Amino acid sequence: MNYPKIIESFQKIRFQDCDPFNHLNNGKYVDYFINAREDQLIENYDIDLFKIIREEGLGWVVANNQIAYIKPVFTMETVCIESQLLSYSEKHIKVEMRMWNSDKSILKSVAWFSFVPFNLRKNKIEPHGKKYIDLFEKIILEISEITFENRELSFRRKKQK
Repeated sequence: MNYPKIIESFQKIRFQDCDPFNHLNNGKYVDYFINAREDQLIENYDIDLFKIIREEGLGWVVANNQIAYIKPVFTMETVCIESQLLSYSEKHIKVEMRMWNSDKSILKSVAWFSFVPFNLRKNKIEPHGKKYIDLFEKIILEISEITFENRELSFRRKKQK
């Protein structure tokens, strides 16, 4: 199976998710990013998170996230959401997600999400199994910036050029 390191999908921004200025509400970015990532995992890696929950009792929960709002996203705009695995450990993964306009010429937002593997049957965090570590090794795409603030700044500097 081919394992792309950057995966993407397109979504239309819906009216109910926007504020009175026709901008995507800041609280809704998380929904769009998480929904896109779920779809991308199925389409690109055959990872169905809900099937894993049913069959293995394992799910990944958000431990923390950071979002930079770079340009507004508007009602009924189609956006491209990219995601990639930045880092992983036995009990952690960090994913970067980027929201672009439809032709990827304008970066709208960048986010980092940290997830931990949680065993719902045991009600505790649990180390990743070998099959997940093997996948992570194939898809990881590290970046040079080590802090979110530096990553955001690098995107803003590229925009200015």
